[in-house]
Amino acid sequence: MGIEWERIIELWPEIQVAFYQTLIMIGISLAVALIVGLPLGILLFVTDRGLFWENRPVNSVIGFVVNIVRSIPFIILLVALIPLTQLITGTTIGPVAASVSLSVAAIPFFARIVETALRDIDKGVIEAAIAVGATPWMIIKDVLLPEAKASLIQGITLTVISLIAYSAMAGVVGGGGIGDLAIRFGYYRYDNTIMIVTVVILIVLVQLIQQAGDFTAKKLDKR
Repeated sequence: MGIEWERIIELWPEIQVAFYQTLIMIGISLAVALIVGLPLGILLFVTDRGLFWENRPVNSVIGFVVNIVRSIPFIILLVALIPLTQLITGTTIGPVAASVSLSVAAIPFFARIVETALRDIDKGVIEAAIAVGATPWMIIKDVLLPEAKASLIQGITLTVISLIAYSAMAGVVGGGGIGDLAIRFGYYRYDNTIMIVTVVILIVLVQLIQQAGDFTAKKLDKR
């Protein structure tokens, strides 16, 4: 089982397209996860017992919904959300269509990461902010987010890496990307060269993202 360089050159245009499709899927779903998952994670934290917006019913309902989505295997979620994908994008194939399921999976995942990052903040810092009369919004933007920024960067890094794995899985149902390339050529056509290339691309991509995330988190960590 060796690498055929002529085969790589021949399929290089398709490899490039697959890589761009993967980036599109990750970009869209990460943006949605940040826009929806960040406030959701903050809400999970501040409505918990003993916090300044304590609201157990709201916290329980949000936590229950988040846990339900997280408990569904992604491949099943992909299939279950086909009607929603069709409704939103007008199609069920391609990277944009796959981004719907990826976004739904990423939102609760990132929300829990945000909640965990905020729980690591010293409660004394929050109590001090309340004592000086800071409003809930001020506490969130001037205390919680700045104090947790290093952990949040690590959380974003973890989310991106998880999305890379999910996006590869999306190729099974016509989502495009590196996973689709691996299935079409590496699995169905027994093309070991393409299978090796796709694995190497994913490994390099994950390593680069992890190193960038670790570097940024260390720069922002005040501890």
